[in-house]
Amino acid sequence: MSYLSQRSQLFLERLASEIIVGDGAMGTLLYARGVPLDANFEYLNLISPALIEQVHRDYAAAGAMLLETNTFGANALRLGTVGLEKKVGAINEAAARLARSAAGEARFVAGSVGPLIRPKGEQSELGAVEKTEIFRQQMEALADGGVDLFLLETFSSLDDLELAVGVGRSLGLPVVAQMAFVEEGRTREGGSAEEVARRLTAAGADVIGANCGSGPREILRVLERMGRVSNLPLSAFANSGFPQYVDGRYIYLATPEYFAAMGRDMVSVGASLLGGCCGTTPDHIRALAGAVAGLQPVAREPVSVEAAAPSPPAASPSAPGRTTFLAPWGHRPVVTVELDPPKGLQTDKILAGARVLAQAGVDAISLAENPLARIRMSNIALARLIQEETGVEAIVHVTGRDRNLIGLHSELMGAHHLGIRNVLAVTGDPVSVGNESGATSVFDLNSIGLLQLLGALNAGRNLLGADLGGRTDFLVGAAFNPNPASLDGQLRKLEKKIEAGARFVQTQPVYSVDILARLVERTAPYGIPVLVGILPLVSERNAEFLHNEVPGIVLPDSVRERMRGKTGEAGIQEGMEIAGELIAWGGGKVGGYYLMPPFGRVELAVELLRKIRSGAV
Repeated sequence: MSYLSQRSQLFLERLASEIIVGDGAMGTLLYARGVPLDANFEYLNLISPALIEQVHRDYAAAGAMLLETNTFGANALRLGTVGLEKKVGAINEAAARLARSAAGEARFVAGSVGPLIRPKGEQSELGAVEKTEIFRQQMEALADGGVDLFLLETFSSLDDLELAVGVGRSLGLPVVAQMAFVEEGRTREGGSAEEVARRLTAAGADVIGANCGSGPREILRVLERMGRVSNLPLSAFANSGFPQYVDGRYIYLATPEYFAAMGRDMVSVGASLLGGCCGTTPDHIRALAGAVAGLQPVAREPVSVEAAAPSPPAASPSAPGRTTFLAPWGHRPVVTVELDPPKGLQTDKILAGARVLAQAGVDAISLAENPLARIRMSNIALARLIQEETGVEAIVHVTGRDRNLIGLHSELMGAHHLGIRNVLAVTGDPVSVGNESGATSVFDLNSIGLLQLLGALNAGRNLLGADLGGRTDFLVGAAFNPNPASLDGQLRKLEKKIEAGARFVQTQPVYSVDILARLVERTAPYGIPVLVGILPLVSERNAEFLHNEVPGIVLPDSVRERMRGKTGEAGIQEGMEIAGELIAWGGGKVGGYYLMPPFGRVELAVELLRKIRSGAV
């Protein structure tokens, strides 16, 4: 069904001949008018409609010719966090009617659609089909409510923005697609303004641009770059500068006059749709409307298809002649062993274990980062000690849980200078798993974002595009869970991880030959080493704990039955037999093994390593 209307067509026609001024921030005004920050702003469409309509009317009176619905977070994912997922339709339709009431016939109404943000600590990934349906549910409700166009805003994921553009196109309404840029004309994922413009143009957006993320000057630079590779009209909804912390709250100090002057500059580089984002008020929109009154969109040089085509990606750097722990792959199984950093300051035991593993011929020692979200020593510092003591390469796990984007950059650049070359990028268990009182999960980046960050460092820039004056040389790996009933979702994630730069895989523990066989078959086409996780069981209690309380580990009923009643040496013997059976089946079939000795029992890993090397079980 197409919702295209005469007003929708008029919007596109007027963009070609005049500057359309949009409205400013909704949340800023609601907060100033007494709505607490922890309230659900979208629900106000139903419970305080007069308040929302008055905000629209204030922007209309200030000169806005386009009003956005109060629906930035009105999707099932966001509303579900406050128990409102069944009110998606009602909230969006009500929002569209409120904006239309204030807009009248003379102004346009844009259905505001924001990104899909998972609840804090939630690790499950939504597939493209699920995301598309979430967007469709919201956007159909907005269309039913009578919006003239869709305004997709503040997206940090270009993939998600393309999905939303596709939904908008299928509904027949014009689509304004705006990306959030953070620094140096880069998205949070590291994409350039040029890449964003090319992909959104190819996806079928009617207008492309930027909003939020940074102040007006940075968005001005982004528009200049987008205009060089796309013929589409440009839009800009900038923040009122950068927020500053004053008297216990963040405020935006850029004056309406400055904001309006920057708007004129944006028109000069091709913008024909201008409005405001965080911190802007009717005063900013009034000044902007006055500043651009009478201006027309500037003539831009047409962009040819050849000029718009992206440059081929640079080759991944690598140190000349460097060999890695993966060198044996294809000739014999690669074997890594995981050691947990100590909970305190004593390193004697773990260094002694590392020396034993080195003597046994392990290819690399894998060091988890605060496993199960419990406080332990820095694995990067420990990796440096182990490499110096043993000469064996270390693999450090880096999580998105424990550091923000700034800290991740700093830590990884420091790791490079400490001689760390192997990194396993993992999202990390949420802190609720470890019950460390007072700790919070960060999750600025998930595992795929970490891989992209590591790829950027290897290319000599940070994730925001700034030059580093050199390159790191990380060999980057990813985790994989082979235990779900269906592997389709995990394989989609693995494909994204490989695309983002993963060059080896370490899996969650496997306890079933059937699961191992499926793993080998389904991952073979990817052509990278898959190191099968082997974590020997030691008792019935240990088996039940892993099965019931550790994310990503599943024990078959047959294995749990074999461990029933087993304790002490009997438990260890049974657990080692189960591990040995998996290794026996994997001979000649798997790329290698990732051994996880329970409770630091390095001797168990050595026993399995010798069996792997000899081919005997």
